[in-house]
Amino acid sequence: MTQLPVLKGQEIIAALSKIGYIQVRQRGSHIRLECPGKKSITVPNHFVGRGLLRKILRDTRLTVVEFLKLIK
Repeated sequence: MTQLPVLKGQEIIAALSKIGYIQVRQRGSHIRLECPGKKSITVPNHFVGRGLLRKILRDTRLTVVEFLKLIK
């Protein structure tokens, strides 16, 4: 099993924007992303731990390997 890195919120947003997610609003340090036909997600604009990152990947229906390809 591939271990997830600890990333900044902006790095996660940049990776998700490659598959069609766009920022629709921000309240404080939380950024809301939407993509047509997919579940909307909220990403905090600070360091994101492995547990929350795994939840984000589950909501976006990405595997760890697919996500790691997006951040490179």
